[in-house]
Amino acid sequence: MKTPNSLLSATGTTIFTVMSALAARHGAINLGQGFPDTDGPDDVIQAAADALFDGRNQYPPLTGVPELREAVAATNRRFYGLDVDPVTEVVVTSGATEGITASLMALLDPGDEVVVIEPLYDTYLPVIRMLGAIPRIVRLVPPKWELPRAELAAAFGPKTKAILLNTPMNPTGKVFTAAELAFIAELLQRHDAYAVCDEVYEHLTFDGWRHIPLMTLPGMRDRCLRIGSAGKTFSLTGWKIGYITAPRALAAIAAKAHQNLTFTTPPNLQRAVAVGLAKDDAYFAGLASGLAAKRDVLAAGLASLGFGVLPAMGSYFITADFAPLGFTGDDVAFCKHITEQAGVTAIPVSAFYETDAPRHYARFAFCKRESVLTEAIGRLSAHFETAALTRQARSA
Repeated sequence: MKTPNSLLSATGTTIFTVMSALAARHGAINLGQGFPDTDGPDDVIQAAADALFDGRNQYPPLTGVPELREAVAATNRRFYGLDVDPVTEVVVTSGATEGITASLMALLDPGDEVVVIEPLYDTYLPVIRMLGAIPRIVRLVPPKWELPRAELAAAFGPKTKAILLNTPMNPTGKVFTAAELAFIAELLQRHDAYAVCDEVYEHLTFDGWRHIPLMTLPGMRDRCLRIGSAGKTFSLTGWKIGYITAPRALAAIAAKAHQNLTFTTPPNLQRAVAVGLAKDDAYFAGLASGLAAKRDVLAAGLASLGFGVLPAMGSYFITADFAPLGFTGDDVAFCKHITEQAGVTAIPVSAFYETDAPRHYARFAFCKRESVLTEAIGRLSAHFETAALTRQARSA
């Protein structure tokens, strides 16, 4: 028989699925996959339930129900001063991952080049390659994750169609600075390129850091497709509601891609998200401060065990260096070890690189109840204390 698609056939099961299955098998606390362990706001959930009975359960408009498109436009204006037409410049998608895919489909032809920044979300490279485009990878280096400007500039060339930019960034927790964004904007203008902006953690920033959409910089309004996520903003990741904000011409093409991917998105969930986006400033501030407190609990606990904990200015995640613990295996072995032996699951950071990845970092999700984070630290502490005593006994 003829072989099926070679790219997808060669793609393995994601590390998130592998580690979550391992966590379930060993009864481990899953700090690997990035989803909260409590539901989002009651009023948003109630709005979704009520909307099931309002007689509007057939196909909604392709680009999204008017209520949500208007709410997305209002949110752009409220938080970032962006004037967005809800009719022609907003497309609702079935999750931010679909929004990213539709945005790339709207831009790329076979042979185009796309600049991407490692470490990166695991769907980026397969989608780019399935579209026949070529990724040009620029690497950030721990622990500071600073943008290597010379390497970034060198990645741009005559065939560059776009950059795929994630800020706040998974898995690093990095929030790109105004100076870094200005440098990227200058490169885009110089090379007449676009930006697909994965901004799903836009409201999850800490310690005075603020998310700056690339779209707000001079000259960027007509070059950017900006993707947001209701799942991350309202702790309802299973709803899979995303939204693209883009200039009219690009939004129209992204809508055609959306038409051929999922066509529409559940209308009751869309109307509920519109309710959520209208919530007052206290909700958004509380979301960030609550997550910052959880980050601090996990960071302090990991540091007390000897991990080298890297700063996290945003997102759901902390990256930790386990080399100081004396573990001799790589990050995949370490994450399997603590799942099986300590009952705590993390994700190896090498999963976010294509090749030659650093091998002594693990990513831990802190979007869990504080009691769960405390229990996880307790389990890790008990395990590594026992392991240390065992090593001492053997060397005596």
